[in-house]
Amino acid sequence: MSRDRGAYSGSAVIDSRSICSPLPPADPNELPEGPAIETAGSSSGNITNHLVSTRSVHQARQRTNEEGGSKSSVRRQSSRFRNYQNRSTLHQTLDLPEGYEQRTTAQGQVYFLDTGTGLSTWHDPRLPRDLAIREEELGTLPHGWEARRTPSSRVYFVDHNNRTTQFTDPRLNAEIINRALTERKRGESSSPQAPRYQRDLVQKLKSIHAELQQLQPQTGHCRLEVSRENIFEESYRQIMKLKPKDLRKRLMIKFKSEEGLDYGGIAREWLYLLSHEMLNPYYGLFQYSRDDIYTLQINPDSGVNPDHLSYFHFVGRAIGMAVFHAHYIDGGFTMPFYKQLLGKPVSLDDMEGVDPDLHRSLCWMLENDITDIIQNNFAVDHDCFGQLTTSELKPNGKNIPVTMENKKEYVKLYVQWRFLRGIEPQFLALQKGFNELIPQHLLRPFDERELELIINGLGKIDVEDWQSNTRLKHCSVDSNIVKWFWKAVQSFDEEKRARLLQFVTGTSKVPLQGFKALQGSTGAAGPRLFTIHLVQDTNTDNLPKAHTCFNRIDFPPYESYEKFFDKLTCAVEETCGFTVE
Repeated sequence: MSRDRGAYSGSAVIDSRSICSPLPPADPNELPEGPAIETAGSSSGNITNHLVSTRSVHQARQRTNEEGGSKSSVRRQSSRFRNYQNRSTLHQTLDLPEGYEQRTTAQGQVYFLDTGTGLSTWHDPRLPRDLAIREEELGTLPHGWEARRTPSSRVYFVDHNNRTTQFTDPRLNAEIINRALTERKRGESSSPQAPRYQRDLVQKLKSIHAELQQLQPQTGHCRLEVSRENIFEESYRQIMKLKPKDLRKRLMIKFKSEEGLDYGGIAREWLYLLSHEMLNPYYGLFQYSRDDIYTLQINPDSGVNPDHLSYFHFVGRAIGMAVFHAHYIDGGFTMPFYKQLLGKPVSLDDMEGVDPDLHRSLCWMLENDITDIIQNNFAVDHDCFGQLTTSELKPNGKNIPVTMENKKEYVKLYVQWRFLRGIEPQFLALQKGFNELIPQHLLRPFDERELELIINGLGKIDVEDWQSNTRLKHCSVDSNIVKWFWKAVQSFDEEKRARLLQFVTGTSKVPLQGFKALQGSTGAAGPRLFTIHLVQDTNTDNLPKAHTCFNRIDFPPYESYEKFFDKLTCAVEETCGFTVE
């Protein structure tokens, strides 16, 4: 199935292949209806338009009737003519992509239909979604047009001449679009600070966060109180009692017997600790994809727990909450998992990162003559709790031999079995929970690697980026505390750096944009940088103190690097809990 690509800009999309006639995009209220139409009380049904008089409409109808046109043909012609008239300069100079049609709803909303897939969208497929054009380049609107805003502040355009609405700016033409695309390419070539892939993803992240913000209730909180010792079960019981709309409210997490107030830091810590528990293979929900790499996949034998589907529903909700509230999950899945979460099919290429030996074997089978060499049937033997079990890849598969003629089908079915063996109910339960927080259509612009970054954040910590985006309070770059801090960070391995970052910010993950985008969740607009704070007149026997809501670490004025290093290491590795200052 084709996908509506590009940075998401609010274009709702549905699949209309299963219905008799194409429908407009899924949320018809997103694009407001055309201007009001007033119908006269007489049987003639003359239409009153603010810019076209009833008399002119009546005269046009009368001329058509005199030429022999029936009333029904007038309606068809007029509907088609309105669609034609609605096309702006852009529509006159740029053809729609092959298979696309421009249509108008009965309420006057212009949308676009891909006749090949049945997908409809408000977005004009001829326009890049992230195209930026200055207002002065566009000039004034054509006669009879008006710019308005939807309740979510998105600009749309009203054509009073034809009583229609659309998101496409009627002032756009091929010259303006090509000039904007050229300027964008020139800007990208002169901006070495970030790869194109990452800049595109940052833009898409801004779009999806703006959409999710519209879904967040403006009042109330999602309050959870759990203990650190039993965080998995207590979080499960409380989250599964709540409705999805309640989980979208601002998080307010409290750890039992702790007095900390949650302005974002405690929520990050909760998700960090919860992900360690719920993804732990010890509980049987997930397993490592292979012995030498710690990526996770759904355990096909999770059914040993009779409530496993409810737990997978919970895991999906927890992951969705992390994405919705701009936090991260500490634990990575296989790449095919992210593809499946996006609704994309898995392929043989996906096998290479999960099971390299099996990938090589299947590739060899496709590339070589297997006659009298491979004696397999369309069935697979596998271990299930110590017992050898046979699964058929197709009906009566154990009696169908693999040959040169059907080996491609065998490989395709084997790959599907490898990734979906016994996990369909588990995955659907997890996906259901995830989509209760993150609607599926918002994921359309992303690929599987982007989704991994959205859920898990960046894995490797860039110390240079960290140092460049750190704020200093009551100290300077020449202060011993600052020099010692970076000396200690340079001496740490990746795990210890992650634990230090988790100690100060509540999570070991770095936002996609790097340290400059660290969030403090204190109510202040914009990011809150990592902060080193030197607190004078403080007992140097005290440990450093972290403020996760402010991404700040407070240091007493230690006398030596050795003491500084010892106190910092002790604070990071041996302390936990929150309190109120």
